[in-house]
Amino acid sequence: MKDATRDIHTIDAEGKVPGRLATSVVRLLIGKHKASFAPNVDGGDFVQVVNAASMKIHPVKESKVYYRHTTYASGLKQRTLKGLMATDPSKILREAVSRMLPKNKQRSPRLKRLTIKN
Repeated sequence: MKDATRDIHTIDAEGKVPGRLATSVVRLLIGKHKASFAPNVDGGDFVQVVNAASMKIHPVKESKVYYRHTTYASGLKQRTLKGLMATDPSKILREAVSRMLPKNKQRSPRLKRLTIKN
């Protein structure tokens, strides 16, 4: 039941909140909007997000901290949402989408179908 037709959806992120936007992107990437949806089949579509730099960030969320570790001793790095929005806004949306996708083998191919433009 391989779905050979993958559509391309373009979403304008201007004035939208990253979390709400990520849920609609994940729905399209997984393919839940299609009648032929099956959880074990990767039948999702391509998604392009434009104007990621003009997403709306709530003032309370600006102090949110993203952590990552370099795997070296005392290698914990942290960045605030406000700082990340200033340097690379697409990383905020990509991380939100990545964390909402199911943690299985289909995650990487689905993320490759997502393109984000500032």
